[in-house]
Amino acid sequence: MTKVLHVMYYMGRDGGAETWLMHVLRNIDRDEYRMDLVVQTEAKGTFDDEIRALGSGLFKCLGARRPWTFAANFLHILGQHGPYDIVHSHIHDYSGFVLLLARWAGVPQRIAHSHIDWSPVRKGAGVLRTLYSALARGLIRRYATSGFGCSGPAAADLFGSDWAQDPRWQVLHCGIDVTPYQVPDSAINNSRELRRQLGLNDDDFVMGHVGRFVHQKNHALLIDLAAECIRREPRSRLVLVGHGGLKASVEQAVAAKGLADRVIFAGVRSDVARLMTQVFDVFVMPSLYEGLPVALIEAQTAGLPCVISDAIVKEATAVIPLVQCLSLRAPIDSWADAVLSARTKPRPVTRMEAFELVTSSSFNIHNCVQKLQNAYVQRQ
Repeated sequence: MTKVLHVMYYMGRDGGAETWLMHVLRNIDRDEYRMDLVVQTEAKGTFDDEIRALGSGLFKCLGARRPWTFAANFLHILGQHGPYDIVHSHIHDYSGFVLLLARWAGVPQRIAHSHIDWSPVRKGAGVLRTLYSALARGLIRRYATSGFGCSGPAAADLFGSDWAQDPRWQVLHCGIDVTPYQVPDSAINNSRELRRQLGLNDDDFVMGHVGRFVHQKNHALLIDLAAECIRREPRSRLVLVGHGGLKASVEQAVAAKGLADRVIFAGVRSDVARLMTQVFDVFVMPSLYEGLPVALIEAQTAGLPCVISDAIVKEATAVIPLVQCLSLRAPIDSWADAVLSARTKPRPVTRMEAFELVTSSSFNIHNCVQKLQNAYVQRQ
């Protein structure tokens, strides 16, 4: 059995990388791979119980802001629960330090995984942050035996603009479990109960968004968009799924615009597939930057029209006719036009056609896991 230790910050349902890794744990051959996880917080993640139920170890490794404390804790975990064949780190720049420690401990295969393109943030970074990133990426290039990017831009951000010239680096799209999106029409037509639970009426036009309440997700534009759509079409509603540090300020912005009864804060949900197939009429994602947003793949699998920012990588477009990209500099009128057109325009592809396109693509978790297993084997 190949033993793999994944390194994450935490394992919560509102993170795309975390959701993807749970899909991997559920679908990988657990007779061939033993997959344990390290997290860097004492806080309990929503996936923690399921991780243990799947037979994986889950270890706390604190002290990331104190490198020597973190090093002692991490080396202790490797010694107590190893030996591991693979350390697979998902914590971007800090992966350099993790893989250095794994090398010291004699772990033969060391993987850095980039889940985001931080380049827009790096442009405005100060001197210390720039030096830290340069050092960290230098450690990755030296100590990583291989690496993945969830998209080309995400790979370039961590491994350099010439990443494709180094055989160690490759793109691994984040796959999802498509099964929950294969919903019979009878279930989709019988969505009244779920709408009522959310405080929605049958004839409401529902804009949906799934993402953490962080600067990256650009909730300010979402709220302005909701206000404009509601001004034009009073039956419009916005449903926000997720949580995060900026949630309180977003709630204040909603109240200040008088939209408290038109914007639903749905929290962290385990039934995102049901929301996308039975409640949302259109999916909106005006992110400032991304790696490869899992929620956007889920929305396309559900056959939803998607209105997204042009800052989102083109690789995330699995069903081209469903996705409309708009500039973040475009006036809010243009965003509202694109969103409200979903009320009247016929769907460019059927729900089943969209489902089949994603099922046959690299975004299907079964195809993704097979590629991951092949990479594990090839580097051993």
